Amino acid sequence: MALREMIIDESDDIESYSDQSLCLDKAKELLALIKLPTGLLPLKDMTEVGYNKTKGFVWMRMRSKIEHTFREIGRRVLYDTEITAFVEDRRMRRLTGVKSKELMIWVPVNDIFIKRKILRRSPLLIPPACHEHLKFQHFNVRVDKLKEKRSNQTSLM
Repeated sequence: MALREMIIDESDDIESYSDQSLCLDKAKELLALIKLPTGLLPLKDMTEVGYNKTKGFVWMRMRSKIEHTFREIGRRVLYDTEITAFVEDRRMRRLTGVKSKELMIWVPVNDIFIKRKILRRSPLLIPPACHEHLKFQHFNVRVDKLKEKRSNQTSLM
């Protein structure tokens, strides 16, 4: 069972759109609402966009996989046919359906966030100043904290 079906309850405030032109507008609206650049997600050939306002859950379906290169941050990103995430202010967490190319392998992206507030000049593209602050997080924070603890323990000995 997909995560999307597990998140949806009858009591939740849910918006779902399946018209292609309406999907594009609603996806841009959603990215603007959570203060992320609208150029972050591929917004073409979308077949469905949904947003559970109660739980902050979003899903997007596309006709085919899309590979995109962000020149400003030097990343190649692969978007699957279904993308799901929990959204917050300037953050998409527990992301599924997105992979980033690291060296020679595709690594799943768990989190996309902007570290600090950035003034946006171009609403359709990632702003020039954004490349320093846009982060694709591949591993959970717990893993990074464990590495820090181990390095601190070895340095104390």
